[in-house]
Amino acid sequence: MAYLLPEPGPQRTLAASNFVYTVGSGLYLTAGVLYFTHDRHLPAAQVGLGLGIAGLLSLGVGIAVGHLADRLGARGVYATALVVQALATAGFVLAHGFWPFVLAVSVATGAKGAGNAARGPLIRHHGGDRPQAFRAYLRAVTNIGISLGAVLAGWAVQVGTHSAYRVLVLGNALAFAASAAVLLLLPPVAPEPAAGGPRWAALRDRPYLALTFLDGVMAIQFKVLTVAIPLWLVAATTAPHWLISGTMLLNTVIVIAFQMRASRDVDTPAAGALAYRRSGVAFLLSCALISLSAGIPAWAAATLLLAAVVVHTIGELWHAAAGFEVSFALAPKHATGQYLGVFGLGTGLAEAAGPTLLIALCISWGRPGWYVVGALFALAGLAAPLIVRWAQRHQPPAPQALAKTAGTQSAAI
Repeated sequence: MAYLLPEPGPQRTLAASNFVYTVGSGLYLTAGVLYFTHDRHLPAAQVGLGLGIAGLLSLGVGIAVGHLADRLGARGVYATALVVQALATAGFVLAHGFWPFVLAVSVATGAKGAGNAARGPLIRHHGGDRPQAFRAYLRAVTNIGISLGAVLAGWAVQVGTHSAYRVLVLGNALAFAASAAVLLLLPPVAPEPAAGGPRWAALRDRPYLALTFLDGVMAIQFKVLTVAIPLWLVAATTAPHWLISGTMLLNTVIVIAFQMRASRDVDTPAAGALAYRRSGVAFLLSCALISLSAGIPAWAAATLLLAAVVVHTIGELWHAAAGFEVSFALAPKHATGQYLGVFGLGTGLAEAAGPTLLIALCISWGRPGWYVVGALFALAGLAAPLIVRWAQRHQPPAPQALAKTAGTQSAAI
């Protein structure tokens, strides 16, 4: 398995820190909601409301912390965010009511968004000539770690005791703290020289904001697998319920095996735009296949759903590769953290609005809703080349170019 690892050095350290972190994430993603409803005895509606509040409160954190990482150095800021997330997660065991729960989960969610933004400059600095390719590798590692965490969480859910859930939460917190400890093995990264111009340049970069919105629309696809398909399978098809786990496993295996390969040729913003377009077509096709699984025999429904998941995951690979490429390539190097913090707003909005939108269209409306959602993805993909070309025309100059221009003007004077 050594050939699957980066060469010894910063990339391997980042990958190890990411793996440890995502094992903890797998624990929470699998059983976090069950912990609050079954062990803390919070009503499901309150848990959903609290998670929504936390998501909304955390939207702006990534931008501010990403800017801080650009100015102070990304390693220390990222490690601090991981430690805060570990402490907030450990605080889940003290959440005996709604507002303590909201406080703990809001701090944890905000620290997660902060860490994602602060990690961007590290990936760009240590990622070599193609940090986007290294980001694709980290996504494959993420899926491996989450899968392992999900298996470990299955034990706690099966046992179902207070002690088991407590071990799950504290194990989650420990994984985040261990990830921070591994990260400190990285050499510190000096901040890039600051450029002139507005302090919050990313929030004034209209083409980049448009790309953020487009990626947010496409990011709703992540909720198709985790929200829409499980509800549709149970309510509208005769497929066996165990297929819910089967679809998630199939998706994870494909991402682990093919994310790096799918990202290999997406090496320019123009290629990223085409990948967005292909992903939109794939999502449209998968939505159509899902809609056809209603009202047919169980074996046929299962076959269609599995085929839809394969097509959907191919679209997911292209969508992820496109996002990695355009978010890095169109962000000025000296403001990587700030720009990636802004780009993360799209995913945050998809997290907040995606479940409600999919339930309203695909579950409540039924088969026509799937076609509407698929068309939304396809239209977003078709718009990508136009927005990417707009963003390329309006890329801000690098600090070195600004300095060179200023020096030339001074010499002329």
